[in-house]
Order: sequence, then structure tokens, then C-alpha cells
Amino acid sequence: MGRLISLIFLAALAYGGLYLYYGHVVRQAIDEQLEARGLSAVEVRRVTYEPLAPLSTRATIAAEIHYRGADATVSVRLEGHPIFSDEVRMELDGLQNLRLRFGVGG
Repeated sequence: MGRLISLIFLAALAYGGLYLYYGHVVRQAIDEQLEARGLSAVEVRRVTYEPLAPLSTRATIAAEIHYRGADATVSVRLEGHPIFSDEVRMELDGLQNLRLRFGVGG
């Protein structure tokens, strides 16, 4: 029984590391795509994805981006695995929401 619990704990720990590293790699890939298109001033603040996304070759990612006074959440569709595949295709799936802030004064 102790070995089973140890095995489950190790598997959960390994998957947790994969899940966090997947988010880091996806965020870097989105940053690289933005810089390649001349949008280096756009900042990726947060990336969210499904719990089983690191185990799949297809995933839908929600990326929260910021540019000056505007925040937006966009859906990005990934084809291929960003950690294990040599070729990953990234497509903008749609704009989920847009928030604009207007300031008054100098």
C-alpha cells in the first residue's frame, strides 16, 4: 500500500512539473510570435489552459495580454505539443474580451 501511495505521489509531482513547464513554454512561444510581428510592446500577463492540455497535441489557450491602457484576453489554438514536438502551429482563435482604461490628468 505504501508503494502505491509513493507511486501516485511521484506521478502527481511529475505531472505538476509538466503542467507548470507547459505554461512557461506556451507563454514564451506567444511572446516570440508577438515579437516576430513587431509587437514587442505587447505584454503577455497570464496564460490559462485545460488541466489535460500538457498531455494533448491540440489545445486551446487563453492568453491575457496588455498594451498600454488596454487589456485583452484572446484564445489561441495550438496544433502540436510545444515541449515534445518540433513543429507547433499557433492560430488566433478569437478575442474573448477587451478592457480599456482611460486616464484623466497629467
